Amino acid sequence: MELLEYLNGAVTPYHAVELAADCLKEAGFTEQKLEQPLKAERGKGYFIRVYGTGLIAYTVGKEFEGTDGLRIAAAHTDAPCLRVKPVAELLSGEYKRLDIEVYGGAILNTWFDRPLSLAGRIALKGEHPFTPRLRTVDVHRPILTVPNLAIHMNREVNKGVEYKPQRDLLPLLGMLQEGEVKESYVKELLAKELQVDKEEILDYDLTVYSAEQACFLGEREEFISGPRLDNQLSCYALLQAITGQTDNRGIHMIVLYDHEEIGSRSKQGADSALTAAVLKRIYAGLGVSEETLQEAMAAGVLLSVDGAHALHPNRQDSYDPVNRALINKGFALKINSSQRYAFDTETVAIAQDLCERAGILYQKVANHADLAGGSTLGPILSSWIPMRAIDLGVPMLAMHSARELAGRDDVVYLSRFLGEFFNGWA
Repeated sequence: MELLEYLNGAVTPYHAVELAADCLKEAGFTEQKLEQPLKAERGKGYFIRVYGTGLIAYTVGKEFEGTDGLRIAAAHTDAPCLRVKPVAELLSGEYKRLDIEVYGGAILNTWFDRPLSLAGRIALKGEHPFTPRLRTVDVHRPILTVPNLAIHMNREVNKGVEYKPQRDLLPLLGMLQEGEVKESYVKELLAKELQVDKEEILDYDLTVYSAEQACFLGEREEFISGPRLDNQLSCYALLQAITGQTDNRGIHMIVLYDHEEIGSRSKQGADSALTAAVLKRIYAGLGVSEETLQEAMAAGVLLSVDGAHALHPNRQDSYDPVNRALINKGFALKINSSQRYAFDTETVAIAQDLCERAGILYQKVANHADLAGGSTLGPILSSWIPMRAIDLGVPMLAMHSARELAGRDDVVYLSRFLGEFFNGWA
């Protein structure tokens, strides 16, 4: 699957997981389920969907012996966005709007005046109350927008305005038509998209997303511009690596978590027992003791793969004078002494040596000392599975905007590095 095809299809975590599953199936991976035994064979690859918005994929080397090369790389499927509330219909005169809340740390003003669409998961009545039918939905066309207030009525807008989501960010869907039921126009839309009766719809989890396509940009098309680059670029690179050649002696795993942007505390988030429990079940299914698994974790390496901040050409004062990353000069090793990023000097050295042996460009980046910066799933995950760990990722601009910017070459460097990480040097 090509990069732009993946980016344009991964409009929600549900859709990202579906695309990942298709990619893994095509590469010969076998699907397993959390609610069934995790029996694996040496020399094969497997994947597990985690509650619709997360995914685990792993390979077992043909010569795997227990403590050999446990390597894990993790990313996240979610992005800051607008999420639809349970009762979505909100009229203003004849204007049909959606009632929303902000998910994650979004740059709010970037959501105005864009063509927006709607996607997510719908729960329909099933044969049994404990087994509703679950369907993904994507409207695929621009049906929403959040209109700005004209400058004539907001003269201070270019001096900075505080936006209130409940007032300012409600997307406009259309105009109420004669005979249209004002209490259920969202369910009517969803029923039409799914070709079901609206009475079948029990619940929905819907995301408002930018309907603009990702594209290559720049004089030489050296940039990638698009929504959700944080962190779908990492998810794409991890999928490319795990479906490529992996070492014959170890277990290699990628984990795509949800809810990183809101703290990771969920059943499919990094701040959960999920990964440790799955590892225990996989090793037990291979006839390996829990003591040996603990030894493998102590000897293994964990990567947290997430976007890094690239130096902004217009605001260089917001960055460290020397520990900073430029676009298309290599992926970034992210260092933070307060452990907002996972790292230790041994793991940094491992990543550097892999890059230098393979001729892969990399950079080291640390935040401006006066700015806290962001955090990642790396420190959280490494507290659940105590492995040597490092945070790294593609440098990008406009992180958490409705549309972000990254370097085309840096995705190649990251993918090559992940290939080296999974293939050899056990």
